[in-house]
Parts: sequence; structure tokens; C-alpha cells
Amino acid sequence: MDIFLNALWDILQPASVMLMFLGVAVGIVFGSIPGLSAAMAIALFLPITFTMGPNAGMTLLVSLYIGAISGGLISAVLLNIPGTPSSIATCFDGAPMARQGEAGKALGVGIVFSFLGGLLAFTALIFIAPPLAKFTLRFSPIEYFAITVFALTMIASLASGSMVKGLLSGMIGLLLATVGVSPIDGARRFTLDIDNLTSGFDLLPYLIGLFAITEVLIAAEQFSADKHVEPLALKKIKGFGFTLAEFFAQKWNLLRSSLIGLFIGILPGIGGSTSSILAYIAAKKQSKYPEKFGTGIMDGVVASESANNATIGGALIPLLALGIPGDGVTAMMLGGFLIHGLTPGPLLFKTSAEFVYGIFAACLVANMIMLILEFFGLRIYIKLLKVPKYILLPIIVVMCVVGAFSVNNRMFDAESILLFGLIGYLMYKAKLPLAPAVLSFILCPLIETNLRRGLMLTEGSFLAFFAKPIALFFLVTAIVALIVPLVRTFRSHRAKAAGTTKTPVG
Repeated sequence: MDIFLNALWDILQPASVMLMFLGVAVGIVFGSIPGLSAAMAIALFLPITFTMGPNAGMTLLVSLYIGAISGGLISAVLLNIPGTPSSIATCFDGAPMARQGEAGKALGVGIVFSFLGGLLAFTALIFIAPPLAKFTLRFSPIEYFAITVFALTMIASLASGSMVKGLLSGMIGLLLATVGVSPIDGARRFTLDIDNLTSGFDLLPYLIGLFAITEVLIAAEQFSADKHVEPLALKKIKGFGFTLAEFFAQKWNLLRSSLIGLFIGILPGIGGSTSSILAYIAAKKQSKYPEKFGTGIMDGVVASESANNATIGGALIPLLALGIPGDGVTAMMLGGFLIHGLTPGPLLFKTSAEFVYGIFAACLVANMIMLILEFFGLRIYIKLLKVPKYILLPIIVVMCVVGAFSVNNRMFDAESILLFGLIGYLMYKAKLPLAPAVLSFILCPLIETNLRRGLMLTEGSFLAFFAKPIALFFLVTAIVALIVPLVRTFRSHRAKAAGTTKTPVG
């Protein structure tokens, strides 16, 4: 504990605090602009850290990470466009709240519960990093396959109203995710002899097209139908826009979502986009009013933002304790360690304990700075809704094109957002939910890769997957998760049919 207190004192020095303010502020900007990301912010600033000491360099990178993940909620709420993949689920209820004039409340809820989710995860990072990371080290591709299959079955929960439409949406995501070179053997699939399709579709252009371009097309259609569209009525807010009673009503949602984010963050390669959707699904399943999810309630925003910020702490656990990056951003941060001649892993806690606890302290302080900066920017953000559509929409399109191009520096990504925008618009017209298409697109590569690796380990025997206790638990749970909604749907249809055949009395 003395080491941590000394590290915290060093972090609170004026130079370090100013560096964190800079990192968090830049991170928020990168997170709030669709197409830019935390990984991109860290990639740009990584060479700069070479001129700094190890403590200052990693402090800056951690601050960028925290700011960018939290900043994604700004465009998710105000524009219904996820600023980062981690803020996908924030769109589901945050944007409807904004349309109801509660943009300030939605942002306030997101900011506070982003802070609390991060706080819980960073506390866990300090106390349970080594044992938790060692536990997940036991996971083979078989366990990862079972977990991702279980996550994929959550499509049924994301389908509001019709399970068939939810499954159709999920199939669209799976089909698009299989385009390109297959994992393990490198076979070309569905490329139509187009070289650009060999690399498949990247996640960020997919999200930009599916959410941003679709939203632009919908808004343009509404504007052309009624050129006298009134700006959204914005309610005045005090503080963060919600009451203490509303805050305490979310305590279990906060805890559950933060634990989901923490656990998903620890598992390498899954990331905040999955954790936020799974936390949203869990909140919907445990809610007394699941039918209200997607209509604009704070429960959905709390679940998403608590989970994606808790994922930061979770992703840092395997990085620091085992030297294994938890996601793409921590893979970039691993480069920061290597630049300064440090190798993350168990020995780092012995040889450079002060440095490790300095990172822990930087996480806590940067998290507090994020809360301060976003609170004071709250009333500025909501003014964005007052900008006329004919000015805002072209700016959004330009930002989307630039963001999509900057992912891999190829025009194909910028062009593909138009395809995804058209697909999203057609899905909107057909009343197909977008969330299942996103979840299946994210999970498809993970499922396929781990399935094939698992089959290689078991010499082609799928039955051997059920011999692993953890895999067995998740696979059985996945089967139950698929069967239960089908049984409920069948019973409800049968009850309706029985009700219509009854002869009215009198």
C-alpha cells in the first residue's frame, strides 16, 4: 500500500496532472468523432512518448485510452452514431433519450456511470490483477469458442418484438463477416475476384456505415418530407441531469455491468464492443420492464457505459500481469512498454513495482479528470443538437469518410461505408434491428478462429468440446438461451390462437 501511495503522490505532481488533462481531452475528441478511435490516438502519440520517461509516457497513453473510450458516448447520444465501437449499445437508449429532449440527462448518466464503471475496474486492477489473469490463462481456444457462441445466442434478446427479424439481422452480420480470407488456412471467400475484398470488411467502416450513414439517410428523408422540421426541445438540467433516487436505483445494474466489462476485458481479443452489448442484454433480461429498452431509458445507458469503461481495467490486467494485450488498444500500449525497455509480465511487479503502481494511480486520476472535463463540457455538447440539419449532415458525412479512410489508409473502406449505409437503411425500412447485425459481425471471426483451433487440438472431435467444464457450461447455457425464447414464442402464439377460437359469451 505504501508503494501505491508514493506512486499516487508522484502522479499528483503538476506536470503529471497537466499531461493527464491533455491526454484525456485529446482522447475525448478522438472518441467523440466517428471513425477515430482510442487505438488511433495512442498510435499517433506513441512516438511522442519516446522522448519522455517511462512513467510520463505510460501516463499519457493511459489518459488517452480512458478519454477516448468515454468520449464515444457523446456522438452516440447526440447523433445516434457510436464514436467508438465500445459505445454501440449506448446508441440504443441514449439516442432515443436525446430525441425526447433528454440529451443532457443521457450524457450526464453516461459520464457518471463511465466514471464509476472505470473506478470499480481500476480498483479490481490494483487488488486482483495477478490471480484473475492467471485464471484466464487456463482458457484454451475451446473455452473461447464456447464463450463467443454463448454471446452470439444473445441475438434473440436484442431482437425487440420479432425473434425472426433478430435472427435475420444476425445472419446479415455473419455473411458480411465471412467476406475475405478465412482464418487458419487463408482461403478466399466471397471476394468476387475483387482484390480489396481479400482483406474483408473492417469493423470501424462497418459501424460508421451501419449507424452514421444510415442515420444521415433517415434524417435526410425526414427533412425532405418536411422541410420545416423543428429542432429538438432540450430540457434544462441541473448537475448531471438525474436525481439521487434514480442513481441508487441503478446500483445493481452498475455492479453487474461493471463485472461483465471487467471479465470481458480480461479475455484477450473480445473488447469493449462486445462487453457493452452483453451488459445491455443482461440489464434488459434482469429488468422489470424489458419492453422499455430501446425507447429511451437510463438503464440501457448505464449498462453500456459502465461495461465499456470497466473493460479498460480488465484489458490492462492481462497486459500488466502476463504481458498479453487484452484488446487492440492495449496491444498498442504494449509497444509503449517495449519502447522504454520494459517487458510486461509477472517479473515486472518485482523489478518495477513503483512503475506498475504508477500506472494504477494514473488510471484512477485520469478517470477523475475525465469526469471533470466531460461535466464542464456537458452543456456545450448538447448545443450540437441545435445546429440545422442541412449544415450538420454534410459535416457528419465528411467526418465519416475521413474516419473510415484513416483506419487502413485505403479508399475502399471509405467507399464501403456507402454500402453499409444502404444496407442499414434497408434494414430500417424492413424494421430489422441493427444490434444483432453488429454483434454477429464482431463475434463471427472469434467463433470461427477458436472453433478451428479447438478442432485442431481435439483432432477433429467436436464432442471433446463438452469434456471441458467451462466450455460445457457455456455451450449448455447457449442452447438453453436459444430454446427458452422459442418456447415462449410458441406458447404465446398458441395462447393467442386459443383465444381467437373461443366463442364469445352471450
